[in-house]
Amino acid sequence: MLSRRNFLTTSAAASAALALPNLVEAEDYIFDPTPQEVRIKKEFLPGEILVLPRSYYLYWVTEPRKALRYGVGVGRAGLEFTGSATIDRKHEWPTWRPTTEMIEREPHRYTEFIDNSYIMPGGPGNPLGARALYLYQNGIDTYFRIHGTTQPNSIGSSVSNGCIRMLNAHVIDLYDRVPVGTKVTVL
Repeated sequence: MLSRRNFLTTSAAASAALALPNLVEAEDYIFDPTPQEVRIKKEFLPGEILVLPRSYYLYWVTEPRKALRYGVGVGRAGLEFTGSATIDRKHEWPTWRPTTEMIEREPHRYTEFIDNSYIMPGGPGNPLGARALYLYQNGIDTYFRIHGTTQPNSIGSSVSNGCIRMLNAHVIDLYDRVPVGTKVTVL
């Protein structure tokens, strides 16, 4: 028997899938974060990154009509990044400090950062994971990143403070492929 909750969840998922822009060709309906080569609409040029937060995928366009698709985690409602940016910096095992807004929003979560200038060193326990690609608009840091994560179970969900999370192995792969200056579009 179909419960009300099951019906609502299934209906919401179907509506979200139908509302996705028709930018990527023939997506499967089952989320799979594993990097895969997929076909993409010809409007997207090789060397660009496209992120579709509602489907939890990032696409690295490798050649006309082809892209490498990775599963991602994205920002919670109201915290997500949208628009275009460029990758102006890249770091292996980046340092991290939550933004002032993050500390104000969740002081109980970020107590070690209150009233000091502590910056967490890079390493396996750092929330940015193994690599970070820093998103800029017009030469100004947006404070949004494409980065690894210490929470692999967050891939395929909207739980971050706005950044685009990837599994560490996947962000290492992407990091090695994309140069500084790469255009990123988040729809």
